[in-house]
Parts: sequence; structure tokens; C-alpha cells
Amino acid sequence: MPEQLPAICLIAMPGRRRRTVELCQEAEKRGFTGIYVPSPTGNMSLCEAMSWNTTSITFGTSIAPIYQRTMVDFAQSAAMMHEVSGGRFRMGIGIAHGPSYVRMGVTPGKPLADTRAFIEKFRAETAFGPLPPIIIAALRKKMVALSGELADGVVFANASRSHMGQSLAALPAAKRNDPNFFIGNMIPTCVSDDVEAARAVNRRTLTNYAFLPNYRNYWKEAGYVEEMDGIEKAIAEGRRDDVPKFLTDKWLADNTLFGPAAKVREGVAAWRAAGVHTPIIVPSSAAGNQLKAIEETFATFG
Repeated sequence: MPEQLPAICLIAMPGRRRRTVELCQEAEKRGFTGIYVPSPTGNMSLCEAMSWNTTSITFGTSIAPIYQRTMVDFAQSAAMMHEVSGGRFRMGIGIAHGPSYVRMGVTPGKPLADTRAFIEKFRAETAFGPLPPIIIAALRKKMVALSGELADGVVFANASRSHMGQSLAALPAAKRNDPNFFIGNMIPTCVSDDVEAARAVNRRTLTNYAFLPNYRNYWKEAGYVEEMDGIEKAIAEGRRDDVPKFLTDKWLADNTLFGPAAKVREGVAAWRAAGVHTPIIVPSSAAGNQLKAIEETFATFG
């Protein structure tokens, strides 16, 4: 029996939105497990396009920031996609992070309390028809536990594989072993026979996250205290260009996938063995743009 394919992350960039919808259709034909869309450039809109333009693949937001829309707007859109897609849409939500609050012009409250309140209010919106399953974005254990209490799944991003067992221990065993409870992770991935070039691509990608306190706190919890302390010292001293130096090869191998196609496929299997039911490939390329990265991802998984 062939190995189950992972899910894939797709983003509809301006100027190639129609092409992205076509890529969603191709991912479906190729047998990818799902398509998950981060918040830049309108992930709810791309998901709505998928509800009309795909027929069998599961898809969802990963994630829609809970402060981005009014509750009624969220519920109306989510109910529409849930109905039109025949139940294939997953409503991935999260509190997002500091730079996004500036873009949205919002002042967040306490993450756990705000997430709990969002879910309760969302599910109280009964005027628009049945609503989709809710997936909570989590890094630290308290949010993981909240997903087990209230949601239909949990999704990580840029998580450490070596720490995943400890993170998932915050879920009840019944949820960890339930195939209907979504456990996913967005994994930065670069497929290339030039391992050093692929590693460099992922290091650039993850550098942006290393500036975010919530991610640094998570990676400290995962055991990378020395690396994160070094980053915080560099930031405090204004040495921002030094931050990538603390993202070690060992750290990158624990948080990302890179290298030849066979190695990436082995990495996906390792993530499944670590308890992630749905590894989500977030493709980058050492030889081109996002379209090239998607082409390489398609080739990697046949």
C-alpha cells in the first residue's frame, strides 16, 4: 500500500490567484491529504474558492487570526464553506503574533481566554447553518490542552520534532489516538540536492520567527535555551544580523525539512512517527519562487 501523502500549504499571491486555485486542483488530483492556507493575502477567500473548485480534498485556514473579522462575518463565511464543500472545510484559528496585531490595528487580550471566548461565541452563532470543525493553533502546552478540551484538533507551525511527544502529552490519550482529531504541523520544507542551499533557505525563513517572543519561548521549552538566549542578547544589543547564526544546523533539522526528495519523504514519515497525523509541507525553493517550490514538492511526492 503506498505511503499516504502529506498535506501542503498554498498561498494565493496577488497576480497568481487563479493559478493557485489550479494548483489546489492539481494537489487534489495527486492525492495530497489536504491544503492549508496561512493568513497572508486572504486565506478565507482561497478556502472559499476551494469549496467551489475542488471535490474531495480537505482544506482549511492555518490559521485565521481570531481578531481579524467580526464574529458574524466569521460564522457566515465558515458556514457557507462548510455547506458548499460538503464538510471538507476546517476552521483553523489562532491568536497570531505581534506584527499581525499592528496590521490589524488590534490590542489582544490573554491568549487562552480569548481563544476560549472565540470558540464559545462562534459556536453560539446558529443562524447560518452548521459550522465546520475548529482547529486551534498552538505552541505551548496550555494551548494544546485547550484544543483537547474545546476543539476538533490542534495545528502547530515550525514545531520541534524532538519535543512533539511532550507537547502532545497535554492532550488526553483518547484525542491523541483519535483519527478524527486533527493533529497537524506546518513544516518549512526545501527540496534540493544541494543540502547547504536548502538549509540556508529554511534558515532565512525561520529567522523571521526567531524575532517573535512567543516562538522563542516555545523553542526554549523544546530545549533550545542557549540558542534563544543568544538571539535575545543579539536583539537587545541591536545585532539583528547575528540572529541567523544562532539557528544551528541541529535546530534546523529538528524544525524543518530540507535536502533531496528521499530525505524529505523520510522526514515526513518521522513526523508521523512523532505523533503528527497530518504533516503540512510549507514549500520554499533554493532555485526559484513559490511556484517552483510547489513544482518540486509535487515531484517529491510523485
